[in-house]
Amino acid sequence: MALRVTFVATSRSTPLLAERFEDDRPLDQAGWDEVLRVAPGLLPLAAAELRYCSPSLRSRATGDALGYSPLAQLALRDCDMGRWRGLTLGEAMAREPAAVDAWLADPRATPHGGESLLGFISRVGGWLDTRPVEDGCRIVAVAEPSVIRAALVYALKAPPATYWNIDVHPLSTSTVIGWAGRWNLHLDGVTAQPLRA
Repeated sequence: MALRVTFVATSRSTPLLAERFEDDRPLDQAGWDEVLRVAPGLLPLAAAELRYCSPSLRSRATGDALGYSPLAQLALRDCDMGRWRGLTLGEAMAREPAAVDAWLADPRATPHGGESLLGFISRVGGWLDTRPVEDGCRIVAVAEPSVIRAALVYALKAPPATYWNIDVHPLSTSTVIGWAGRWNLHLDGVTAQPLRA
């Protein structure tokens, strides 16, 4: 009995360099345009037996725009960044450089007064491990890129520092297959094109 959980990254609400910790702004026009452009390829995921999303405005809006009508899951919320909430990484670094360095270096550190990276990964992994197991059950979850990175680190049993080396682009998909404690990353195949000289 294996689950198939496909994560869909939310559309963007800000330019990448302006990303803020725990940013709960709604989709901007560029984000809506992006959803409409890729929707035909993501609409088949609406056939999943269970459809979830992060509780953020942009996760819910992305899921609704794709026709998923997802159920918000508190466990899929972004990492609690304490007093850094609403800041960019650059702004946090300008205010508290030593604290940011400690946070980036130690997955147990909470210099911002919020949640540690390790705690965040464990919370998201706990959600993944408690999904109902039915043979062949398909689940789709629209979530912030940070949540998807945490889920992938957990599923692969990778060191927490791996979190910083995973790129999740807006409206990309990532699929894990398995059950509690035993997950495999599934890479959708793309047929390679021959190189031209």
